[in-house]
Amino acid sequence: MRQVKLRITGKVQGVFFRASTLEKAQQLHIKGWVKNEPDGSVSAVGQGPDSSLQNWIDWCREGPSEARVESVEVEEQPISALQQFEIIR
Repeated sequence: MRQVKLRITGKVQGVFFRASTLEKAQQLHIKGWVKNEPDGSVSAVGQGPDSSLQNWIDWCREGPSEARVESVEVEEQPISALQQFEIIR
């Protein structure tokens, strides 16, 4: 089990990135959150088993079909008490 925080840049707002990230996280049983940032990037926190979390990170490097991901910064974090995956507005 591990937890990471992602900062995703590129054309990642207005392309269903948050909704698609939520759907993928639920498929992989990842807990955490995703939100748009004022600078046009997307931030996300994910927590789960190593293999599922790595699959989710790899998916975030591509995103949904309309997205154009330029970079994904991955920061390891201490495990926190997350109950589900949600979109923060």
